[in-house]
Amino acid sequence: MNPIVQISLDVIELDEAMATADMALRAGVDWLEAGTPLILAEGMHGVRAMRDRWPDVPIVADLKTMDGGWLEAEVMARAGATHVVVMSRAHDATIREVVKAGRDFGVKVMGDNLACDDMVDGARRLEDLGCDYVIHHIGFDERRSYEAQGERMPSPLDQLREVVAAVKVPVQAVGGLSIEQAVATPSYGAPLVVLGAPLTIDADAFRTAAGDVEGALRLICEKVHAYGEIAIGEGES
Repeated sequence: MNPIVQISLDVIELDEAMATADMALRAGVDWLEAGTPLILAEGMHGVRAMRDRWPDVPIVADLKTMDGGWLEAEVMARAGATHVVVMSRAHDATIREVVKAGRDFGVKVMGDNLACDDMVDGARRLEDLGCDYVIHHIGFDERRSYEAQGERMPSPLDQLREVVAAVKVPVQAVGGLSIEQAVATPSYGAPLVVLGAPLTIDADAFRTAAGDVEGALRLICEKVHAYGEIAIGEGES
């Protein structure tokens, strides 16, 4: 697939999320994500407000589902989400229920391998259970724990090529990436570029970052989309 730019709206105020999404779409972002903080604060009402404002834009509901898989996916699908997220650490039955709901309601399922003992096996398991995408994810608290001990923080880039090679579904890398690293993920074979904390969101305060965020996003989108055009041109030559 061609590279996609997704912004994670990791804020807790709906008005701020909507304004940030407006800005991101003007800059060229392709997908919107109702981040977990927004899901916690506004739930299905936030997703429904986004769908009402943008009828044709893909919306990811980052539920991080661990149980009650079919019901959680159903609620977000009926609110207007096009993608929902289930965790690899969930029981097989839960992942299967999310996948079933995805088929029942026409939404795609993104499986997140956060905190797996073996990240590659976790990604492979998600695909085997029917997920349409894999999120290769190093968590916020995990990264901070290494930083607090003065150790190098793990990065999703460490095993990204291995994860991509292990599955056939599209992969997204998440967790502490710099702008340059995020833009480079398609070169690893991971076409879904996600932007959130700390690129456009203040991760410590759950609010939009200061500065010319729209200008930065526009440059990021141009670089990512240009990569897709180059890749297509190389494939046709």
